Amino acid sequence: MDRSTADQGANSQGPTDRSPEAAPGNARPRTPHPTPHTAPTPSLTDLRHHLTTHLDPAARTWLDHALDEAAAHPGIHGPISVWELRLAEAGRRCGATHADAARVLILDAARAGIDALTRVYFQGTADERRAVLHALPHLVSGPDALPLVEDALRTNDTRLLSAAVGPYTARHLTAHAWRHAVLKCLFTGVPVDHVADLPRRAAGDGELARMLGDYAAERTAAGRTVPEDLHRVLDLTESITPAPVTDHPHGKES
Repeated sequence: MDRSTADQGANSQGPTDRSPEAAPGNARPRTPHPTPHTAPTPSLTDLRHHLTTHLDPAARTWLDHALDEAAAHPGIHGPISVWELRLAEAGRRCGATHADAARVLILDAARAGIDALTRVYFQGTADERRAVLHALPHLVSGPDALPLVEDALRTNDTRLLSAAVGPYTARHLTAHAWRHAVLKCLFTGVPVDHVADLPRRAAGDGELARMLGDYAAERTAAGRTVPEDLHRVLDLTESITPAPVTDHPHGKES
C-alpha cells in the first residue's frame, strides 16, 4: 500500500476514537485549552527596521556594509562568496539576539537562490542553517526548498526544529510529513506555538488526532505525563475551518 492510500484509510477514523482521554488508564477530564497561535512573520522591511533601531552604531555600520557587498556580488562565486563570509561573522558583529535577522537580510541582498541556500545550509553552522530556514518564506516561492526543511526535521536540535516549522513549511509540506513534524515538536519539547499556521492545518485532521491519541496512550502506559500542548493540538483537530465566502460566479473572492 502506498503512503497516500494509507493516509486515506487512516483518515476514515474519527478523531475522538483515539483521543488521549480514551487511552487506557488516562482519566484526565476533557477541558478546553487555549488555541495556539503564532505571531505574524516579520517582513524584510520589519527586520531591517528592527535592526536599525536596536543595533549599536558599529554593528549597524557593519550590517550596512555587508548588505552592500552582498548586493554588489550576488549569487555563488567560487568556493565561498564574500556574503557567505559575512553570514559567518553575523553572530560576532550583531550579537546572538540579532544574528538571525541579519543573516536573513544578507541572504536576501545576495539574492540567494536554491543552489546558494542549499550550499549555505549544508556547509554552514547550525546558526547559518537556521537562518536559511528563516529566509525561505522570503526567498523561495515554491516547494523546491523542502529537502532543507525535511533535513532539519530529522534533527533533534530544538532551535533548528523551531525554524523548520515556520511559514514556508506551513505552505508547502505534505500533510503526512507535516503531521510528523507536529509530533516531532511534541517529542522534543518545541512549543507548538512555533508551528506556523497550526490552527488551519490541524483543523478537522482526523489522522493527526489518531496519531496524537496513540502518542498519549504510549506515554500514559509508560507512566509519563501527556504534554499540555498535545491536548491543545487535539482540540484543533476537532474544529473545522469554514470555507471562504465568495460571491464570484467562478469561486474567486471579490
